[in-house]
Amino acid sequence: MMRTAKIALALVATVSAQAASAQAVPSAPAPVQQGQDDGGLVVDVEGGMSAPLPILIPAMPTAQVTQTPAGSTDELGQKLAQIVNDDLRNTGLFKTSGPGANRAIGIGEVTAPNYASWSGGQALVQGYVRANGNGSLTIGCYLYDLAAQNELVRQGFVVSPGDWRRAGHKCADAIYARLTGEGGYFDSQVVYVAETGPKGRRRKQLAIMDQDGANHRFLTNGQAIVLTPRMSPRGNAIVYMSFENRQPTLYVYDMATRSNRKLVSNVSQTFAPRFSPDGRWILFSMATAGNTDIYRIGASGGEPQRLTNSPGIDTGGSYSPDGSKIVFESDRGGTQQLYVMNADGSNQHRISFGGGRYATPEWSPRGDLIAFTRTGGGAFRIGVMNPSGGGERLLTESWGDEGPSWSPNGRVLMFFRSAQGSGRPDLWAVDLTGVARKIPTPLDGSDPSWGPLRP
Repeated sequence: MMRTAKIALALVATVSAQAASAQAVPSAPAPVQQGQDDGGLVVDVEGGMSAPLPILIPAMPTAQVTQTPAGSTDELGQKLAQIVNDDLRNTGLFKTSGPGANRAIGIGEVTAPNYASWSGGQALVQGYVRANGNGSLTIGCYLYDLAAQNELVRQGFVVSPGDWRRAGHKCADAIYARLTGEGGYFDSQVVYVAETGPKGRRRKQLAIMDQDGANHRFLTNGQAIVLTPRMSPRGNAIVYMSFENRQPTLYVYDMATRSNRKLVSNVSQTFAPRFSPDGRWILFSMATAGNTDIYRIGASGGEPQRLTNSPGIDTGGSYSPDGSKIVFESDRGGTQQLYVMNADGSNQHRISFGGGRYATPEWSPRGDLIAFTRTGGGAFRIGVMNPSGGGERLLTESWGDEGPSWSPNGRVLMFFRSAQGSGRPDLWAVDLTGVARKIPTPLDGSDPSWGPLRP
């Protein structure tokens, strides 16, 4: 795996003389608090919308066409605008008109929009691309309110050529955050299980990609089946189960060194791992003497600590964002249901009481919801409920939807959908309103884990 380069972020204070405008960029607008009425555009993601907000996104110009390892700066301007367009459109909150549907703008318009020339939108996204003398790229990102004719967002990103896509995602994150009052989630990665081969003899290996399916690469060679990968809170490690030597065992993959280490040694079957919010602990399940319980172990190893001790199968633990509680699944009552306990294993109580069985719970990073898989009538569906078990809602209606994983802002869930008959899985995403879309992957995909927003 290629080493992940850090992206350097800075507010752009000026456009250089080489940018051909030589004019000072206006000072950054003061941050607008969520719910504050400043007369600007706001998208109500909680109360619902009558229609998506229309946004115009022309290609980002360059003052001087320059060849870079990522392509020419004029080509990058087209591609960056398209990334911003796709990110915002895929939320369902915005009706975007991308670079192919808008006129080209000059570099001088980036910070001085010709408001009278734009129609059909309520917001305008403009930017620019510049190649720097040290080999890096500078990408500017601006959002304007077309009715009020004022600037809402201005940010700039200095990146290596290999990270140019990340600048597009961060631009979209800034726009999304300004218009919705929520944190963005576009500059993030997803680890999942890439699958291929005939039914019954599937080849399963770890893979990682950007949340939109780009920059895809494999992390394991497929010689041993892998399952249930989970990314660490910092995105620097992945814990997963492997059937190496035909024994289900937990491993931690270090993203920087591209190395694996066994997490638990000299024990019976271990599976279903997940990090604590601070990254210090890893929850997992272990089968001993015909009984399966939840344990925790230090992320660097050590002696496992048992948290549950009941007849039956306890598995699938997920911490609350503050680390104080754990949601898990158990069949101790006769059917597979969801339970919550304190982080030390005390105060275990059931929270799911709907029809069918419940599995794969995951606590939202906002703390307000728990996602799950519910089975009943031969179908698997993705749903959410509040931490006390009330307010249950099913978000999908397909035959085989499983394994939800939250986006960094707690707005979207990624899961895998198995085709009826063949059982071949694909990755999908659904937001809290129930709008779903397929995520492109080169092979079949299952067990997604959405990583944190990248620094």
